[in-house]
Amino acid sequence: MRVRMVSMALLLAAAGCAAPITTTGAPPPTATIAPTGRAMPIGPIGPNEPTAPIVPIVPAGPTGPPGRTAPAGAPAAGAPSATASGTAGARKAEARPDWPVGNFPAPRPARRIDCERVRCVALTFDDGPGTYTGALLDMLARHRGRATFFVVGQMVPGDGERILRRMVAEGHELGNHSWSHPELPGLSEAGIREQLNRTQWIVKRATGVTMDLMRPPYGATDARVAAESRHLGLAQILWDVDTLDWRDRDSSTVARRAAEATPGSIVLMHDIHLSTVQAVPRLLHHFAARGYRLVTLSELYGKRLVSGRKYPVDSGF
Repeated sequence: MRVRMVSMALLLAAAGCAAPITTTGAPPPTATIAPTGRAMPIGPIGPNEPTAPIVPIVPAGPTGPPGRTAPAGAPAAGAPSATASGTAGARKAEARPDWPVGNFPAPRPARRIDCERVRCVALTFDDGPGTYTGALLDMLARHRGRATFFVVGQMVPGDGERILRRMVAEGHELGNHSWSHPELPGLSEAGIREQLNRTQWIVKRATGVTMDLMRPPYGATDARVAAESRHLGLAQILWDVDTLDWRDRDSSTVARRAAEATPGSIVLMHDIHLSTVQAVPRLLHHFAARGYRLVTLSELYGKRLVSGRKYPVDSGF
């Protein structure tokens, strides 16, 4: 019954989202997204909000110690051996030679898109995976769009692991958004390292992916954050279009702000907010009508980014 409710809601959204994004008049209808029952974090998380208290990091189970990165290439607990993987493992290895052979999703092949010649926009979503992320993935799949998801580590255990595997299988990109969303410059070097390292570990355990991008919570960074990011092989990703969707929970407003993107823009949104996900269908129609391709950050830049450096503007540390 819940699947039917979501499907009907998305069909209604698609029917009413073809209208252009405007700043006046009655807003076009938005999708009604049925929650999946996944727990949401308490209170909003946004790039300009007061710092949230650090949530204690609890052990994630017997598959690895807290605060440590799983050894490179180590299979997840309970994963089948290379022999048991058989043909599926061979397909994964062919798709990406460095992919761990185990019970992980095969990544969607990379697309060859020259964003120097094609209009590209990178939609990025922070703080999930959350209640509405599955519906968002449905919308992106319908429009053949890809996005980058900056993951909060404490949101992964449970159903979040399934959502992350789906993201990988459908060609989306994963990035590190810390374990519990504190302002990283306010932590010690060890604290910064644990926030990033723990999220690296849990995402790799769930998906086999070793992330090479991170977004500092609230966009707050400094030389120490850059150093720890560089140590873990993570480029720092900020944005140039801020929808302020964490503050203004109105889908029309969110869509209008996101529509201000120009070729090469990185758009900041949060998939934990229903109003944001409701804004996405009209936003996808807007970009499609103007010939934009919705790409991951790696596709946007077309090269491996420098670990520790801040994008799109390098601060020099």
